[in-house]
Amino acid sequence: MSENIKPPRTAWGNFPDVLIHANESAVKQHPAYKRAKSGHGPSATVVVNDTMSELQNQQLVDLLRGHAPTLVSAHAYEREGINAIPQAFAVEISKAVGWPHDLGVAQINVVAHTGADGFSRLARQAEFAGAVQPGCEYVLVDDFVGMGGTLANLKGHIESKGGKVLAAVCLTGKPHSAKLALSPERLQELREKHGTELENWWFGRFAHTFDALTESEARYLARTETFDAIRNRIAAAKQA
Repeated sequence: MSENIKPPRTAWGNFPDVLIHANESAVKQHPAYKRAKSGHGPSATVVVNDTMSELQNQQLVDLLRGHAPTLVSAHAYEREGINAIPQAFAVEISKAVGWPHDLGVAQINVVAHTGADGFSRLARQAEFAGAVQPGCEYVLVDDFVGMGGTLANLKGHIESKGGKVLAAVCLTGKPHSAKLALSPERLQELREKHGTELENWWFGRFAHTFDALTESEARYLARTETFDAIRNRIAAAKQA
């Protein structure tokens, strides 16, 4: 990501927790997983159909009853190829719940988040491109939620172009990662720990203040001792 490109983020409001379908081992140890992550569509469909939860699909319908949002996937470039799982997941959810899916929005940079630490995820953020229908409602679909930054940036892309994101669904992720919306308590903790100096630097570097962070991102920063440590670790991760 170039220094001049800063993916937009938007306010969380009362954004619901991510609906996670399966535990990590069920997905990542699936025999078709590696091929799916490297871009093999049929393998991705097999992984999704073997691990997707009917209960979570019903919870999504119940959560958004009265809405028929468009499913949009965070299909992304990996070092091995284009990750085919998010797109396959969106297609299969579409079949299950009867909502449309739109494959026209895509991540346009390689961030190499698989196996990366928190500072690498913060430094190398996902950028998205693709047409958004103003006034249209969307649900985000991804294969994995870690710190939530990719979903936050996909949400920002859609909402900065006039769409509205109602929820997010992931095939797998750790349970604590389901909470994307930053809590007031976590925001206060982060600001008390690092003061205005870090937040001002963060705004200059990423073009958003702390209140657009995810809960996991803010927790990670609050647990880092000093502003200098954060700035140096992000700079090193960016160069790497």
